[in-house]
Amino acid sequence: MQYEAEILPGLERFAAAELERRFGRAVAVEEQAEPGDLPFTFEGDAYDLLQLRTAVAVYKVLRYDIPRPRALLGHQHLTRLVEAIEEVQRLHPPRSFRTFRFSAAGRDSSVFMRLKDEIAAQTGLQNDPEEADLLMRVRPAPGEARGWDVLVRLSPRPLATRHWRVCNMPGALNATIAAAMVELTQPREDDFFLNPMCGSGTLLIERLGRLPADIAAGCDTDLNALACARQNVAEAGLGHRLDLLELDATDLQGIPDGACTALAADLPWGQLVGEQAELEWLYPAALGEWARVAAPGARLVVVTHMVELFEGLLGEVAPLWALVDVVKVFQGGLHPRIYVLVRTDR
Repeated sequence: MQYEAEILPGLERFAAAELERRFGRAVAVEEQAEPGDLPFTFEGDAYDLLQLRTAVAVYKVLRYDIPRPRALLGHQHLTRLVEAIEEVQRLHPPRSFRTFRFSAAGRDSSVFMRLKDEIAAQTGLQNDPEEADLLMRVRPAPGEARGWDVLVRLSPRPLATRHWRVCNMPGALNATIAAAMVELTQPREDDFFLNPMCGSGTLLIERLGRLPADIAAGCDTDLNALACARQNVAEAGLGHRLDLLELDATDLQGIPDGACTALAADLPWGQLVGEQAELEWLYPAALGEWARVAAPGARLVVVTHMVELFEGLLGEVAPLWALVDVVKVFQGGLHPRIYVLVRTDR
């Protein structure tokens, strides 16, 4: 079966690695035609693809050897599309899908209007051109392939919209970025994982959703953020597996020197939290304190939009932290970077 994962550009390698880690020989990742699109074949239950953490969404791909979308109205092609829709519906509880929409060039043309009418008549779903449960993308087949593709999303909402996010805060970290950051910490079950500036808890939940940890803790000085994190952690069923602490990220009182084996943080970057002058003080103060609580060899993974500020600090913190990886991500017009640092033994 042919599928395609929608990925935030820059995170493709994490999605490919997750597919191979989860499914082994049952999956074969193919060469991508465009950034952010990861095609693959999968010999297994499509329901299992709904558990992917680094994919924004997953689509079933139907390739049609046709010259133009008008041919989708033919009985054989339309029947195949309706059957694919029904397969996707069976992956979820009844009534999970009530509406559908197309994402395609010319989606308001007479051809697509007829196609919408046919699908509505055969499936009972209603067309909603803006906010729909069932999304179908129609495009020319990529590369040198002939014909047209119809991509049917496997879930009513993007996979990046986590079920546990019952409390959302402005500027909350995208869950797929958090999942990639967790992988960059090289998680182990004996970790002492610390998430300073934990906000609404995304990194903590993604970390424990990936693998248990001996100790997992998040801290913040914002009581509203901690209350929000508690709601999300409870919804994820992880409240008994981690601690949420009211602590300043630059003064982690009570955490012993060299205790943490992995740290991850979504650094404030001035749009919603912190002025430039404040961040110029905060960043080095935080990196210094995190070096105190980090064990030699511990990984620190941070994401920030303040690239110039952060990279300007790398020379200053080099005696404490060694830079080992940088990942550029593209998200809705923003260009954050993920930095991976390792605590030196000096």
